[in-house]
Amino acid sequence: MPIRILLVDDHPVVRQGLRTLLERQSGWEVVGEASDGFEALDKAQSLEPDVMILDVLMPKMHGLEVCWLVRQRTPSVEILFVTQHDSPQMMQEALNVGAKGYVVKSSAAQDLLAAVEAVSQHRVVHRINSGRTPISR
Repeated sequence: MPIRILLVDDHPVVRQGLRTLLERQSGWEVVGEASDGFEALDKAQSLEPDVMILDVLMPKMHGLEVCWLVRQRTPSVEILFVTQHDSPQMMQEALNVGAKGYVVKSSAAQDLLAAVEAVSQHRVVHRINSGRTPISR
């Protein structure tokens, strides 16, 4: 089955880079993009992607709040944080509000594809540089 992905990051260049990487995968489709938290909520509901790739720091609404609200409103959407925050505490907060995954941007090139695959299969995945945690459980 194809994996339908929604990209949420306030930096257009980051979204474009992620889109390019993700769309190289056979059967994966980026169905939309959002640049702030409110837009992310709207698109999660209207597009119903399989996976939302979400940044922590977002304009208008923090990524953790977006995650919590998406999990309440559209529970079929799995959320993978891709962020610059290399923090075990931030990772735990993300998982606590319902994210299935957490990948630090500095390691995204090597970890992102496996993380999207795992999250789309409803497995938990987290990678942070300060304590590389094995993928999936």
